[in-house]
Order: sequence, then structure tokens, then C-alpha cells
Amino acid sequence: MSTVELTKENFDQVVSENEFVLIDFWASWCGPCRQFAPVYDSASERHADLVFAKVDTEAQQELAAAFEIRSIPTLMIVRDNVAVFSQPGAPPEAALEDVIGQARKLDMDEVRKSIEDQQKDQK
Repeated sequence: MSTVELTKENFDQVVSENEFVLIDFWASWCGPCRQFAPVYDSASERHADLVFAKVDTEAQQELAAAFEIRSIPTLMIVRDNVAVFSQPGAPPEAALEDVIGQARKLDMDEVRKSIEDQQKDQK
């Protein structure tokens, strides 16, 4: 599957209609972003069952602000409408594969329960 360009207009639809979405927050002027792009594209070819998406932080400033993106590139993984991973930096291929593997193994029922418990504790 090719990489999807996320905008504020299609973000909610793409994330809600797909179980597992990897999001690369990037900008064309960012050297580390350009270095990470081939690693990200290669992973998208190996994991055709997942949705790989990109947010151009220059064109989509509202979206970047909504996720409090302060450094690019930032990689985020959303599973079942829950952000389960978010980290700035350009991970090497092996680290990206490890993160994808860990995210695949998550028990989303446990993740949702943990979030509910945290929200209860904050009240």
C-alpha cells in the first residue's frame, strides 16, 4: 500500500477506518525527515497490511499542533483510535521494525482498560 497523505480533512476518517496506522510527522526542509523517508517507505512495503501515513507539518500546522508535535520527524502509531506510540527522531530500520512488532503485540483491551484506570485516578 502506498503512503497516505494526512490532512485535517481526512485524518479522522483514515484513523477511524483503519485498525493500525503509522504516522510520520515531517517537513520538506528537515534533513533527518528526508533521511528517514526511505526507511519508512521500505517498512511500508514490508507491512502492506498496515496503513502508513505522513503529515506535512508545514502544510498541516493545525494537525501538528493538535498532537503537540515539537520536533520532527516524529513517529506515531495509532491502533483502534488510540495513540499507542509517539516519539521524535528518525529510528533506524531495525528500531522501526521493533516498534512495529511491539505495537502489533499489544492487547488493545488491556490498553483501553489502562487508559480508563488512569482517567479514573485523575478524577
